[in-house]
Formats: sequence, C-alpha cells, structure tokens
Amino acid sequence: MGHTKIVNVAQLPWDEYGPLALPEGVRCKTLDRDESSGRVDLIVQFPKGYVEPRHTHASCHSGVILAGKMLIHGKVLEPGDYLFGPANEAHGPMEYPEGCTVFASFYGNPAH
Repeated sequence: MGHTKIVNVAQLPWDEYGPLALPEGVRCKTLDRDESSGRVDLIVQFPKGYVEPRHTHASCHSGVILAGKMLIHGKVLEPGDYLFGPANEAHGPMEYPEGCTVFASFYGNPAH
C-alpha cells in the first residue's frame, strides 16, 4: 500500500531539462516518481513561442493545461483542458504561442 504524498509545488526547484529531454527553455518540476509502475508526475512550463516537433514517447501520458495555451492537431487547449497520448503514437507538433504550464503524468520512460 502506498502513502499520501503532499507536495508544495512553489518550494520545488525548476529543472531546466527534467526527464523529458526537451530542448533549452522548457522547465520541469518533478512532483512524484514511482519506480515500480514507471509513473512520473510533472509540472512542465513551455516558454512563449515554443514549438514542440512531432514526436513519440515510449510511454503513455496525459496532461491538463494549467495556464496559457497549447495548439495541437487543429485544436486549442486552454486551462482545464485534458490531453492523452498512447505509447509510441506520434503526436504534435505542439505550439505554445503565449507559453503554457501543464500538469503531465507519464507511465514508463517519458523521454522522446
């Protein structure tokens, strides 16, 4: 059985690269990592004007937009909107015209 974990996000440092292995400018805060399931929960911050190219992940992942805007597959995602990507399925490009902060959860290796 697990235990309750409480994280004060404001007290966590930003990691300039984090487990996502994204180019310079993207910042992450790792909220929790469970080695047994491969789950990693993150806050990811994309800078204004950033474009994430079409890519795949070795893991499934989900995200909720916390602030800003994401453009993907002809859709505009804003705060409260949800995104799910299955493992090994190409998605993107993802554009962040005004910057964007996302809660993301990966199950498996989150690196591209």
